[in-house]
Amino acid sequence: MESREELMSQLQLIEKWEKDQSDLWIWERLGRLPFKILDKITPKFIHQKIGTLLDEIGGYIQTGGSYLIRNESIYKEIEKEISVPITSVDDMKEVPLAVMEKVTGKIVGQRKKFATLQGATTGFGGIFTLAIDIPAILAISLKTLQEIAIIHGYDPNEKNERIFIVKCLQFSSADIVGKRAILNGLNEQGRSGEMMSELQGWREVVYTYRDQFGWKKLFQMVPVAGLIFGAFTNRSMINDLAEVGTMLYRKRRIMDRLSE
Repeated sequence: MESREELMSQLQLIEKWEKDQSDLWIWERLGRLPFKILDKITPKFIHQKIGTLLDEIGGYIQTGGSYLIRNESIYKEIEKEISVPITSVDDMKEVPLAVMEKVTGKIVGQRKKFATLQGATTGFGGIFTLAIDIPAILAISLKTLQEIAIIHGYDPNEKNERIFIVKCLQFSSADIVGKRAILNGLNEQGRSGEMMSELQGWREVVYTYRDQFGWKKLFQMVPVAGLIFGAFTNRSMINDLAEVGTMLYRKRRIMDRLSE
């Protein structure tokens, strides 16, 4: 197990990352300007498909539904590194941070490759396959965050963990004001060792997804050419999401170890 000094050093790196996320970036605001125009030229059925994500996320919070994953494959990856049997999420809590980081990197790499392939495949068909891509990238996002949660010793089968996961999803696509609000909320409740008992404003996740898909909707509507944009956008989304999930879950694990 890491020493207190090592944990504090890791915590300082994460807090620096949090500060970087909260710094105002003018391009972030300017980048939203075209979306109002894009929404007007986007077909109605695409809007409807994005709208269904609201119900999907709500269902995930309540039951996990079809998005819940099997833990055993994660346990096996950890066992390869530490040569100690892992039979439950509780066992993961004692895994060294360096091992957590290594296994997270390996799994995230696999998810990025899958997202890239999936985006390229659906992008090839242009507007006719874009409706398939939208729920698919949500599934990849939720499952990636669940894997990161398990690696750090937190169980997505618990409702509070699914709420935290959606908060990570929300953070990755939020604007500067939203990121500050989410970080403040997580810091206040995370330090007490209690996860959120309820989630406020989670609909913003879906609305922000609409913006995130803005450019993708424009370029991926073109058959064949959409292959490039679909692959790049999906890979970028999973990369950003994985960074958020890794940092926030690592911070929780560090805080829990410091409190012990």
